[in-house]
Amino acid sequence: MDDKKVLLVVEDDLGLQKQFKWSFPAYQVVIAGDRESAIDALRRYTPSVVTLDLGLPPDPANASEGLATLKEILELAPKTKVIVVTGNDDRENAIKAVAMGAYDFYQKPADIDVLNLIVSRAFQLNSLEQENIKLQQQTSEPLSGIIAVSEKMQKLSRMIEKIAPSSITTLLLGESGTGKEVLAHAIHELSPRAGKPFVAVNCAAIPETLLESELFGYEKGAFTGAAKQTIGKIEYAQGGTFFLDEIGDLPFSLQAKLLRFIQERVIERLGGRGEIPVDVRIICATHKNIQDLIDAGSFREDLYYRVSEMVVNIPALRERDGDAIVIAKAFLNRYSEQEKRDIKGFTAEAKHAIEAYSWPGNIRQLENKIKRAVVMTDDVYISLEDLAMQTPTDLGLSSLPLNLKQVREHAETVAIKRALAHADNNISNAAKLLGITRPTLYTLFSKYGIEGH
Repeated sequence: MDDKKVLLVVEDDLGLQKQFKWSFPAYQVVIAGDRESAIDALRRYTPSVVTLDLGLPPDPANASEGLATLKEILELAPKTKVIVVTGNDDRENAIKAVAMGAYDFYQKPADIDVLNLIVSRAFQLNSLEQENIKLQQQTSEPLSGIIAVSEKMQKLSRMIEKIAPSSITTLLLGESGTGKEVLAHAIHELSPRAGKPFVAVNCAAIPETLLESELFGYEKGAFTGAAKQTIGKIEYAQGGTFFLDEIGDLPFSLQAKLLRFIQERVIERLGGRGEIPVDVRIICATHKNIQDLIDAGSFREDLYYRVSEMVVNIPALRERDGDAIVIAKAFLNRYSEQEKRDIKGFTAEAKHAIEAYSWPGNIRQLENKIKRAVVMTDDVYISLEDLAMQTPTDLGLSSLPLNLKQVREHAETVAIKRALAHADNNISNAAKLLGITRPTLYTLFSKYGIEGH
């Protein structure tokens, strides 16, 4: 296979075709003599640079066919650098072509050295643009540990990146299983406290009678069984991040003491007399509606204002278009390796079921399903039976915008992201699933701001 960059030469003159064929030894030169063959070559070879004679059949004396070809090329592959070649007396159409989006123009008779220079510069510019796109994609990847392609999670990732370097107390809100602790870890790892302790306490997992000593520690003899001084979890987080999960389940009797710690950044161990200063970043999380708890009198309003200097709302998995199948594949890879199983992927029905299901238990539920399926399957592809799921009857596209244009854009965006997920981000395969060409798919990437992989 030729590894040279592809140069598409659109020229109907047989003599010039031969001249161009041998005048660009640095490139793989593909020749097309008319509009139809030019578009076919564009789709097949996806060249970065095209030289286009505006005088094409059926009427070489009229530039309309050449301009129409230029328009179609730029619609199919907008990042292609098109150099139009015109007759000596056709400067007006050359300028029109540049206004339409052509990279440059050159007038016949062709000086191959000059044309070689223009072509070389076009390839260099294309390479720089492609490199810039890659760099932008690298810097816009979701946070470490966050697997996401949906717009909502991309925006949330950008928000986390802004929050992380600060010391602002953050409250993560989201349903159970949405990954609140993963996000808390991400904030910690992106902060100046990375490398220092990250200590997590789940208020719902520790009995109320033990929670105070777990958080604040205790001195020897503070209560029956306190045989030695014990440092609490808050103190263990010194210099790092303290993550208080399910703060909505924090007993009311402890809320005043936690409020004082957040305000003053000092603690007192049970049975102790002295104040101990603690330097920690505080992140809290809950799946409960704090305002309902305040109205019910079970959560202090002043504590809520202290822990919610910054509030991050984490969307449920069912609200994250395209993320379910991507996350499922990541879990499949993890547990296939862990269980030493050679599993290649999901059946088509299984993929549709994963996408269509509402996942009330969110990512945690999805993870459990995949882990079970990896253990239970007898095949190299996970099936509906392995997942213990039913055939989907609704792909869940109910919450569409009202405006018809928005409906179309939303539907196309979702379809593209799903195709990419199904095709493991292979552009050619995704285009086949969508029934379009690769250049058309790239055009849609640009139109909807979707990151190609």
